[in-house]
Amino acid sequence: MFSKILIANRGEIACRVIETARKLGVASVAVYSEADAQARHVAMADEAVAIGGPAPKDSYLRAEAIIAAAQQTGAQAIHPGYGFLSENPDFVEAVEAAGLTFIGPSAKAIRAMGLKDAAKALMEKAGVPVVPGYHGENQDPEHLAGAADTIGYPVLIKAVAGGGGKGMRLVEKPSEFADALASAQGEAQTAFGNPAVLIEKFISAPRHIEVQVFGDGEKAVHLFERDCSLQRRHQKVIEEAPAPGMTPEMREAMGQAATRAAEAIGYKGAGTVEFIVDGSDGLRPDRFWFMEMNTRLQVEHPVTEAITGVDLVEWQLRVASGEPLPCAQEDLSITGHAFEARLYAEDVPAGFLPATGTLSHLRFAEGCRADTGVRTGDTISPWYDPMIAKVITHGPTRATALGQLARALEETEVAGTVTNLAFLARLARHEGFAAGKVDTGLIGREIDTLSAPVATPAAAKALGVIAAAGLWEGAASGFNLWGAPRRAVPFEEEAAIRVHGPGHVTVELGEVSHDCVLAEDGWRVDGAKTGARMARDADAVTIFLHGAHRFEIPDLLARGSDAEASDLTLAPMPGLVKSVFVKAGQQVAAGDRLAIMEAMKMEHTMLAARDGVVAEVLVTAGAQVEAGAALIRLEEEE
Repeated sequence: MFSKILIANRGEIACRVIETARKLGVASVAVYSEADAQARHVAMADEAVAIGGPAPKDSYLRAEAIIAAAQQTGAQAIHPGYGFLSENPDFVEAVEAAGLTFIGPSAKAIRAMGLKDAAKALMEKAGVPVVPGYHGENQDPEHLAGAADTIGYPVLIKAVAGGGGKGMRLVEKPSEFADALASAQGEAQTAFGNPAVLIEKFISAPRHIEVQVFGDGEKAVHLFERDCSLQRRHQKVIEEAPAPGMTPEMREAMGQAATRAAEAIGYKGAGTVEFIVDGSDGLRPDRFWFMEMNTRLQVEHPVTEAITGVDLVEWQLRVASGEPLPCAQEDLSITGHAFEARLYAEDVPAGFLPATGTLSHLRFAEGCRADTGVRTGDTISPWYDPMIAKVITHGPTRATALGQLARALEETEVAGTVTNLAFLARLARHEGFAAGKVDTGLIGREIDTLSAPVATPAAAKALGVIAAAGLWEGAASGFNLWGAPRRAVPFEEEAAIRVHGPGHVTVELGEVSHDCVLAEDGWRVDGAKTGARMARDADAVTIFLHGAHRFEIPDLLARGSDAEASDLTLAPMPGLVKSVFVKAGQQVAAGDRLAIMEAMKMEHTMLAARDGVVAEVLVTAGAQVEAGAALIRLEEEE
């Protein structure tokens, strides 16, 4: 076993690896950017080395700086985590050339799975089923129709140069093929200047099921499957293991296919073989196909750990240090069911826009596993993925584990930034999901319900006023009990408070009054126990009562002009101005593109809100801006 390793990553995965290293008596070295100097993974590690600026290209993607840090500190091996350099074969070769061990697969294995077409050809040769399709150059209509017949209907006609759904047609039966082909080719020619198409099998009820594999370079085992079908924009939201509705025959077939895939490339370490599954007629062994292989540890690996009792990071360290596979396939079994939900700083009603902020309060529910890279007081920066934590539950049955997840999400408390907690909690309570009716389109179909704003209880508002007045602990600080009995309180709406004594107040919200008493079990509103908790930051209070309710505290000295604001295009999030499409004096119409911003792996296009003339362009491409920064101003309307 190694005596010291370096983790070439940040956030929750760096913390996760450090925890296992500590358990094994292995010293850990963290690397960090300027933005992460005070980060949790830096504090946890035995040593830490600064490697550059906040942008990933200036720090976590600097292979030479990371290798130098390992050599400088005497680390024997490098764990890449996931993301950044974890699937970069050139990095693997550089690590090994420096006399260090890469905790992961060989560069050759990574390259074998790096190109999807080549990987599918390799998998087909290894006997792993791949999605039926035609990707050839022959564009003769008769040839394409024959390919569709061979693939089997329904099929998708897709423009080779496609995007945004243009040049795509679903064909249910042979008699519809010719017209659909002509239409798709015509649209592709108009949109992309290229009429070429490909044909693929259409999967009507797609499920994303992946198999965890682990190899020693020659032999491999699988640690069963995970269902990752709950996705938005092809990003996983909630994962579970095992997959609902899985049969022993299907599990055996998928497991064997996954281990064949791993052994075909001499895979070493932890990896995931991802399959697309047709769930329209239940889970059948003849209806799953290889999509790709992720040659690294996956974000969702904790659910596999929960049902197998295996520490996958420990396995990684042991096998990388030269030990054999810890166990044989027959030694592995499934116990219970597990879920993982990804908690992000993001504004769900605004279209899942990534958010930033300083975490004035962070508390996870008791009884769940929370893998996190942040603490109370830490800042969610615009430089990296805005994940706050992964919330994981494990129970004897799927229903129990899902109930635990829903409760854990409802009891988790975050203040200082907006999050997707309410969205996740609603998803965990969704009847279709509870029944195991999962597919990759579920969130899209239910998005209006799942992302609707959370209703604020009257009791939460009353408690918000108490917190804003500085009376949460019950003291009458700031109030003269012998003076005027009623005081206005700066709040989001007209509010006032009457103090009857320590821990007893009346809150007035408009025409409605609430009697509030601080008892031994917390604040009671109109006689009802609330169990509410509170967090406060510079300009807001957050009340945790059946969800998080954030109340902005108005700055009475602030002034603003609505008319002026309507002429401005503001940055919806902190980030990088990637492109600017207009200049002063240019006429624009409502809906025209003005600029593109990039933050946290996501692009956001700013559009003109109305017709008008650009008065000023206040930023340039390449500028880093804060949320709310003015980007473009239109001339005032006459």
